[in-house]
Amino acid sequence: MAARWWTWLREDVWEIRFRRYAALLLAAVLVAGTAWAVVTYVGRQPSCAPGVARLDGGDCVGVSTTAYDFGQRRFADVVEAVYRENDRLKSGGYVTVALFEPFTASDPDSVDDTLHELQGAYLAQYRANHDATGETPQIRLVLANTGRDGSYWPRVVDRLTQMTEGADRLRAVTGIGLSTDNNRAAVRELTHRGIPVVGSSITADSLANGADGKDPYPGLARVAPTNSDSARALASFARVSGGRALLVYDKPGDPYTRTLQSAFEKLVAGSPYQAQPFTPPVDRTQEGTTANQFRQITQLVCDTPKTTDTILFAGRHTQLRQFVNALGARGCMDHRLTVLTGDEGSYLNGDKRLDWKALTRNLSVRYTALAHPDAWKKETARTGGSAADAQELDGLIARGAKQPVGPVGPVDLADGQLTIAYDAMRLAVQGMREATPTGDAVPALTDVVNEWAFMKGSHRVDGASGWICLDVHGNPYDKAVPIVELTPDGGARFVRIAWPEGRPPAKECLPPA
Repeated sequence: MAARWWTWLREDVWEIRFRRYAALLLAAVLVAGTAWAVVTYVGRQPSCAPGVARLDGGDCVGVSTTAYDFGQRRFADVVEAVYRENDRLKSGGYVTVALFEPFTASDPDSVDDTLHELQGAYLAQYRANHDATGETPQIRLVLANTGRDGSYWPRVVDRLTQMTEGADRLRAVTGIGLSTDNNRAAVRELTHRGIPVVGSSITADSLANGADGKDPYPGLARVAPTNSDSARALASFARVSGGRALLVYDKPGDPYTRTLQSAFEKLVAGSPYQAQPFTPPVDRTQEGTTANQFRQITQLVCDTPKTTDTILFAGRHTQLRQFVNALGARGCMDHRLTVLTGDEGSYLNGDKRLDWKALTRNLSVRYTALAHPDAWKKETARTGGSAADAQELDGLIARGAKQPVGPVGPVDLADGQLTIAYDAMRLAVQGMREATPTGDAVPALTDVVNEWAFMKGSHRVDGASGWICLDVHGNPYDKAVPIVELTPDGGARFVRIAWPEGRPPAKECLPPA
């Protein structure tokens, strides 16, 4: 009996121990498997492409040197064209330019902007590298993405700084399409590190040099007029009178809207009416509750006499659309009104959420464009730009429909982004080539920065958007400003070119003292 009891006891103990060991072994296998899965997942996650890291939230940020399209299928054709052009360049015979844009933006308008700027920059790269004159250095184009909202600019600026040395030979950054606080901080840091920057469609005065004779962004050049210059051009075209105009503005605003507001305030000096603010969401691409504010502002507009016929709007395009829709439903349809605004108006061209019938109800909407495909076809001015310069870009676009130039994808010139990005790249190329000493392959960064002061007179850039004649602060002097009007059929028409100085520049194109 004792022997049988002892046998049972040993069997029970062995079974307990076996189960424990089995459980421990199973746990170890599960842990090892999980660890392998995690390592595999993490190992795959950090890199979206060479030079581009996947960050928290899945955003792919960095500087791409391959045919990576940042998950935007619409970019694929032109990105492949850029990669093909870069791949044929010989080591040691090129300099690098970075296109600085929010390539992973989700807002459709921002995606459109970025695509058009990418197309324009590439076409200028191709033009430079295949010019019959054989000028050097050749141009390599890389894509710098700061994330959906531009908030990862510090790590991108660090990488671009590293690329100024070694085989990359980065010598300029172009793009910087939007006048945002993030872009302003990025431009400040880039220029203070000695990297030349050519802004394409930035228009905010706070992202420009020259105010009070100071240059907070040393080495920044721009091809688009400032908001102040655009407002002056608009005033010379529309003959804005303070006694007949009302200002509606974004409060607290951003760099674009604040400087546009400041420029418009000078135009409405003497207005008998207080300017009317509205408060949009922090993300101004969102609808928010602003439409309700505009309904009330519209009622106040109806309270003014009919002699008040002009509304100056300092806001982004989502809010502009809401305001136009509110005006289309106003209770004073017999009150003739014209809304004047900046280049954000171009986003409304074809916007299905705009009440286009509003434009048949005694309401006009006109805006200052960065560029327009009809500007130099209809313009009779003999200075300040030419049809030939615009036609050269048209020819490149036509060739870009297929190899060897393209394909670059469907092209839309209506918003001016492609044209202005093309001109910005051309300015960067001219600056780098002029700064390259005879017999050398690569210019010094400081020499490129110094070139901006000479881009005038016979050294101007004959851009497709008009002449680019820089003052000593890197701002374009008396740049052509197309005035465009929305039409009830869902499009827009070119009206005419206006000028900040009230007339085109003289053929010498030399900024006055």
